[in-house]
Amino acid sequence: MNDKACLCKNIAPEEMLSIKNELPSSDTISHLAEFFKVFGDGNRLKILYYLSRHELCVADLAALVDMQQSAVSHQLKLLRLNRLVKLRKDGTTVYYSLDDSHVESIFDLALVHLREQR
Repeated sequence: MNDKACLCKNIAPEEMLSIKNELPSSDTISHLAEFFKVFGDGNRLKILYYLSRHELCVADLAALVDMQQSAVSHQLKLLRLNRLVKLRKDGTTVYYSLDDSHVESIFDLALVHLREQR
């Protein structure tokens, strides 16, 4: 590894190397960082929360989040590009929902973590 390794001897050098080799690729780490950045906006989190409860159109989301429809559409586009939400067209109306159960799990796990008593 390197000369600055810890001297506490809690983990064998071979295990350290194994852990290091399991690190996802730089591209994957970059994608992961971009993915988590999407969760860094309160309005997007509100949209995800509402969509975790019910499929909604832009007008309904705009009313719930108290934003202009164009601003909500912009946020939905970003959420779609990151595969967090999907759309379904019914005639001229477009309905949005969470992309899959993983998105709801990520959101719910974060809430559980934040609400934990320490």
